[in-house]
Amino acid sequence: MDEVWKRDEVESPCVKLCVVHPEARLCVGCYRSIDEIGAWSRMSPEARRAVMAELPDRAKLLTKRRGGRSARVAKP
Repeated sequence: MDEVWKRDEVESPCVKLCVVHPEARLCVGCYRSIDEIGAWSRMSPEARRAVMAELPDRAKLLTKRRGGRSARVAKP
Protein backbone atom coordinates (compact mmCIF):
# COMPACT_ATOMS: atom_id res chain seq x y z
CA MET A 1 0.00 0.00 0.00
CA ASP A 2 2.84 2.42 0.74
CA GLU A 3 4.17 1.93 -2.79
CA VAL A 4 1.40 4.19 -4.13
CA TRP A 5 2.91 7.16 -2.33
CA LYS A 6 6.46 6.34 -3.41
CA ARG A 7 5.85 6.27 -7.17
CA ASP A 8 7.79 8.66 -9.38
CA GLU A 9 4.72 10.44 -10.73
CA VAL A 10 4.74 13.50 -12.94
CA GLU A 11 2.40 16.03 -11.38
CA SER A 12 -0.53 17.35 -13.36
CA PRO A 13 -0.09 20.83 -14.84
CA CYS A 14 -3.72 21.62 -13.94
CA VAL A 15 -4.20 25.07 -12.40
CA LYS A 16 -7.98 24.68 -12.00
CA LEU A 17 -8.76 27.13 -14.79
CA CYS A 18 -10.52 24.59 -17.00
CA VAL A 19 -11.76 26.35 -20.12
CA VAL A 20 -11.23 25.00 -23.61
CA HIS A 21 -10.14 27.54 -26.22
CA PRO A 22 -12.67 27.24 -29.08
CA GLU A 23 -10.13 27.40 -31.91
CA ALA A 24 -6.98 25.84 -30.45
CA ARG A 25 -8.99 23.14 -28.60
CA LEU A 26 -6.59 23.42 -25.66
CA CYS A 27 -7.31 24.14 -22.01
CA VAL A 28 -6.43 27.79 -21.38
CA GLY A 29 -5.18 26.93 -17.90
CA CYS A 30 -2.81 24.01 -18.50
CA TYR A 31 -2.58 23.93 -22.33
CA ARG A 32 -3.41 20.22 -22.57
CA SER A 33 -5.89 18.82 -25.07
CA ILE A 34 -9.12 17.24 -23.86
CA ASP A 35 -7.74 13.81 -24.80
CA GLU A 36 -4.58 14.41 -22.77
CA ILE A 37 -6.57 15.59 -19.77
CA GLY A 38 -8.81 12.52 -19.92
CA ALA A 39 -5.91 10.10 -20.31
CA TRP A 40 -3.55 11.74 -17.79
CA SER A 41 -4.17 9.27 -14.96
CA ARG A 42 -3.46 6.35 -17.30
CA MET A 43 -0.37 7.83 -18.97
CA SER A 44 3.09 6.52 -18.22
CA PRO A 45 5.54 8.92 -16.58
CA GLU A 46 7.39 9.11 -19.92
CA ALA A 47 4.22 10.10 -21.79
CA ARG A 48 3.42 12.72 -19.16
CA ARG A 49 6.92 14.17 -19.42
CA ALA A 50 6.54 14.37 -23.20
CA VAL A 51 3.29 16.33 -22.84
CA MET A 52 4.82 18.58 -20.18
CA ALA A 53 7.74 19.37 -22.51
CA GLU A 54 5.30 20.59 -25.21
CA LEU A 55 3.24 22.86 -22.96
CA PRO A 56 5.46 25.99 -23.11
CA ASP A 57 5.20 26.04 -26.92
CA ARG A 58 1.44 25.54 -26.74
CA ALA A 59 1.09 28.50 -24.39
CA LYS A 60 2.33 30.74 -27.21
CA LEU A 61 -0.65 29.67 -29.32
CA LEU A 62 -3.07 31.22 -26.83
CA THR A 63 -1.29 34.49 -26.04
CA LYS A 64 -2.51 36.35 -29.13
CA ARG A 65 -4.27 39.50 -28.04
CA ARG A 66 -7.62 40.33 -29.54
CA GLY A 67 -7.05 44.07 -29.26
CA GLY A 68 -9.93 45.13 -27.10
CA ARG A 69 -10.88 48.79 -26.86
CA SER A 70 -7.38 50.14 -27.48
CA ALA A 71 -7.30 48.43 -30.87
CA ARG A 72 -10.54 50.15 -31.90
CA VAL A 73 -9.71 53.65 -30.64
CA ALA A 74 -7.45 55.74 -32.84
CA LYS A 75 -4.29 56.97 -31.16
CA PRO A 76 -3.69 60.79 -31.33
